[in-house]
Amino acid sequence: MSISPKDVLNKNKSLDKRVDVDKINLENVTIDDLRFNGKNYDEYINLQSLLDNVSSCQISDAYNAISKRSGTIQSIKPINNQKVWGSIYPAETDCDDWGTSALAIEMANAGDILFFKVNGEDKAIWGELASTCARDNGIKATVIYGSARDLDALLYMDFPVFASNFCPNAGSPLGLGSLNEPIEVEDMKINPGDFFFGDESGIVVIPQELFAQVMAQTLLVKIKESGIIKDISGGKTLAEIVGLK
Repeated sequence: MSISPKDVLNKNKSLDKRVDVDKINLENVTIDDLRFNGKNYDEYINLQSLLDNVSSCQISDAYNAISKRSGTIQSIKPINNQKVWGSIYPAETDCDDWGTSALAIEMANAGDILFFKVNGEDKAIWGELASTCARDNGIKATVIYGSARDLDALLYMDFPVFASNFCPNAGSPLGLGSLNEPIEVEDMKINPGDFFFGDESGIVVIPQELFAQVMAQTLLVKIKESGIIKDISGGKTLAEIVGLK
């Protein structure tokens, strides 16, 4: 593979750079631009600038405008109220098998978000040790349709965790679950590589084939809401703005 002058220049560019919302350009953005590959600097920075400035609520509104679906799984809540997004690495196991969690940490790529469908909530498949290992391996977050534990540690860790329940007990390191295969959670089918966004309000899952369309709509939602906030600051009431008065 040849290296172009642009590739060399990109190595010197800050991946922490952000552009103002009204200057964001998503024209060529795809779900692959969630990761910087050395050649997609502009797309990566514009996408990160959007995701830094929006919420799960706004993304859900955008997805609903396109698909008439919310993209949410309301039983899954944030454990430590951290904002995160990325591509999903799904796994499925029983609640007595935390070994599948350990295997998923090893098999997923840096930047992935682990999403576990767990059959049962009587035992936890995730806790402090798993979070520490996942964080050190470059995993961005863990989502559990099931139970987590060690909340005394998870609440203060710099690793986002979302779960539908928690309990103090765990199972065994069996490693009998499935990895990186489609899962179905509350009638929502989740495929490897689908988009995940989570924050204090909850989680949203977007099919990867609709990612670019939903991101463009999310930008429109953000700009519209920013205009409404400006109107409210200018003295208008919400009832007036939405045409109720």
